[in-house]
Amino acid sequence: MSSLPDRLDAGSPYPLGATCVGEGVNFAVFSANAEKIELCIFDAAGKRELQRLELPECTDEVWHGFLPDVGPGLVYGYRAHGPYAPEQGHRFNPNKLLLDPYARKLVGQIKWNDALHGYKVRDKREDLSFDKRDSAPAMPKAMVVDDHFDWSGDRKPNTPWSETVVYEAHVKGLTKLFELVPPQERGTYKALGHPKVIEHLKKLGVTALELLPIQAFTQDRFLQEKGLRNYWGYNTLAFFAPEPSYFATDSQDELRRAVRKLHAAGIEVILDVVYNHTCEGSEKGPTLSWRGLDNATYYRAVKDDARYSINDTGTGNTINTDKARVIQMITDSLRYWATSFGIDGFRFDLGLTLGRTENGFDPGHAFFDVLRQDPILGRLKLSTEPWDIGPGGYQLGNFPPGFAEWNDKYRDTVRKFWRGDPSQRGDLAARLSGSGDLFDRRARRPWATVNLLAAHDGFTLADTVAYEERHNEANKEDNRDGHSENYSRNWGAEGETEDAGILKTRGDVQRSMLTTLFASLGTPMLVAGDEFGRSQGGNNNAYCHDDEISWLNWSKKETPEGKSLYDFTCRLTELRRRFPVLRAKSFLYDGDSPGQGIGAIEWWDERGESLSSDDWNNPEGRALLMRRAIKLDSGEIEAVSLLLNGSDDPITFHLPPPHATRIVLIDSTKPDQGETSFEDEYELGAHGAALICWKVEAE
Repeated sequence: MSSLPDRLDAGSPYPLGATCVGEGVNFAVFSANAEKIELCIFDAAGKRELQRLELPECTDEVWHGFLPDVGPGLVYGYRAHGPYAPEQGHRFNPNKLLLDPYARKLVGQIKWNDALHGYKVRDKREDLSFDKRDSAPAMPKAMVVDDHFDWSGDRKPNTPWSETVVYEAHVKGLTKLFELVPPQERGTYKALGHPKVIEHLKKLGVTALELLPIQAFTQDRFLQEKGLRNYWGYNTLAFFAPEPSYFATDSQDELRRAVRKLHAAGIEVILDVVYNHTCEGSEKGPTLSWRGLDNATYYRAVKDDARYSINDTGTGNTINTDKARVIQMITDSLRYWATSFGIDGFRFDLGLTLGRTENGFDPGHAFFDVLRQDPILGRLKLSTEPWDIGPGGYQLGNFPPGFAEWNDKYRDTVRKFWRGDPSQRGDLAARLSGSGDLFDRRARRPWATVNLLAAHDGFTLADTVAYEERHNEANKEDNRDGHSENYSRNWGAEGETEDAGILKTRGDVQRSMLTTLFASLGTPMLVAGDEFGRSQGGNNNAYCHDDEISWLNWSKKETPEGKSLYDFTCRLTELRRRFPVLRAKSFLYDGDSPGQGIGAIEWWDERGESLSSDDWNNPEGRALLMRRAIKLDSGEIEAVSLLLNGSDDPITFHLPPPHATRIVLIDSTKPDQGETSFEDEYELGAHGAALICWKVEAE
């Protein structure tokens, strides 16, 4: 690198971050409370600090400067000067190198030591003390990048929400053990675009690949000390930078090419994003970026004592979206991923937190309004986790239009019904019909409920029918972590077994749960590997396992049981595509009719009789028949019935009128049976689910 100037030109306050402009780089960073900010230039490896240059201008609380004759590849960080007054919420310490909140590529990794803290860790004054050690040797740095990429041949699938099937996966875990992918590509972004991965997703009927966090995250100190890792990635270090450990090459275009290949196959890419907190933890956490730049702005503090962070997220800190610059940082990040990496949507981890004010959750929060009106972000798929651990921290169904929400009530109700819990028919009917009791308001549609049987957090589908207790011993927390209630049943043996009867029941129940999922109104979500029986050995909190506990064991797909389950799941997604009534765009209610006296949605028991109030409330009612019907463009009425037998014995269902020749589309207890016609009675095996169809000619 040629010699650097001894001062910066004024530059521009916009855009934030490090931006190549002509023959130089413009630097802009927000801080409302700093007194001075210095730009620190490092060598290419990020090892040696070459120069410190004060940002010469501050416009609207944005500090900025222009460095001529440099470009992509420049490595840098910041130091912020200001008051160290924790009681007032200020934690400036210029001895701590700070990562640019808009950093787009990282150099190096965090090397955990006490110098990363702004205070003396073992001082009796705790975080009121002040640490003068330089943290730069232990800090990753930011690198200036050139983001230009040719997207001209890219065609976004733009799949309607009502036709969407989500597949949640981990970048590394999806392909780390996939032998059809070259060894050097397994577990990387590049593997996402491999033909065999895409072939699997296409056959499965997936329309959207939802990736666990890929924004650069920390390897937590407490996990490293136990020999574990932050596998899931829910502890963000850089909102604009891809996680570097997932690259097979040194080019960030690797991720862009994978997205482009997925798009070409008709598959959208959704990112699970974590903006509710950062990796800096509580007030006693390290000073890595936001805390050192402007702690009082970025984080929510206890109302009467700004020294302490509010912990609505369970991670030690909570991002303060009441501040306009914080909303700007999040939306700038989202827009960057959408435009620079071609991302089609976002799922917001603890999304409720982003709508918090001092008075609790507000569905009219400015953050949601900004997203909904944005010409780029407002057109993407936006989904959210509608809870956190703060006051009033459960808001399922209360997000504004434009958002889908993970529906844990759906998951729990389906699990309870299929394990044989009493009094589940009424709740199950509500979940099957799109959870209109929760979502049918403000012109929202059934797709707003993201229906799931499992997620990264909790038991896999296979473990839901194989374990009644969590088995998290490998997490080294004495099996105290993770949910204690999973609404699961092992059907006679805890974990692996060779008992043929138990294995058959487990298989039937898994297929019945999947049939329930794809017959429900709403957006179905699969977790990677559930389609062929992936197990985590009963671990329901595998966040710290970057190993075989979490990685997909693709050899399971080649077993008779795995192949059968995969083929069955493929048939279900094909049926959902084939029959519009299974993915109706609007809520259906009793009393509505597509014509000829047939109800839009109707309910019966196994006798073919409508359920009375007493029947709905019968704790031992284990059978349910739901029929949904819509009028097709041809004028025909298409009806599909879902038969559910949650009992331990076969049940003969007497189908209600009109009399017709019906076709069994799929039966979970007879996975190899093809489509078969019958008249008005059908015997369904124990723990079984079946889809039946018929059509009435146009009048």
